[in-house]
Amino acid sequence: MPVPEAPASQTLSRGIRILEVLADARDPLTIDEVAGRLEVHRSVAYRLVRTLEDHGLVSRDASGRLALGARMAALAAGVAHDLQAEALPELTAVANELGMTCFLAVLDHDQCVTLASVEPRHAIASVAQRPGARHPITVGAPSKAILSTLTPDQWPVPLSATLRDEVAAAAERGYATSADEVIPTVQSVAVPLRLRHPARPAAIAVVHVGGHADPAALARRLQRSADLIREALDG
Repeated sequence: MPVPEAPASQTLSRGIRILEVLADARDPLTIDEVAGRLEVHRSVAYRLVRTLEDHGLVSRDASGRLALGARMAALAAGVAHDLQAEALPELTAVANELGMTCFLAVLDHDQCVTLASVEPRHAIASVAQRPGARHPITVGAPSKAILSTLTPDQWPVPLSATLRDEVAAAAERGYATSADEVIPTVQSVAVPLRLRHPARPAAIAVVHVGGHADPAALARRLQRSADLIREALDG
């Protein structure tokens, strides 16, 4: 006789959603803002946040606004540790050479998630791309680069005709581009990170605001780093 599936924990699910909401937010949030995004009463959000604070997963600034805590960084470092360890020096080199934020993104179900990110050391202004940030796999250059490595039956969601054409173009030329898709005014170029050993589909990308940067030139620089990362992991 089959054993009934245990019901999902609503409390756990809400706690995870708080972490996702804070990861997606551009600035720290108030308890009321968190409660609103979860569509729960303020008292429910407060109890969940207190528990997450106790475990160091959420922190509170002097004004009471909430952000991800330092413990999240320690947990994130354990995800795909080898990939992050090999990628970080290359992300750093690209960021400082191009003066743009460079990051590593992976496919997670139907979303594109930033696994590691490096901002340029001497740039006057750069676009922040925090680890843990996520967006639908149907938008953004890293998403298209990742989808270009998969067959249609492997795509996690159906793609529009326009997106299919963009993914096909990315597969043909070896890189993907986007503008104003994830963040208004922000442009991105990404190349797929093709690894032989079992791993989540990944890409490395740069983001910048406006300007007249040559996407093909940016892609060539990213590809050199992608090749070095792949050789280090698969060699």
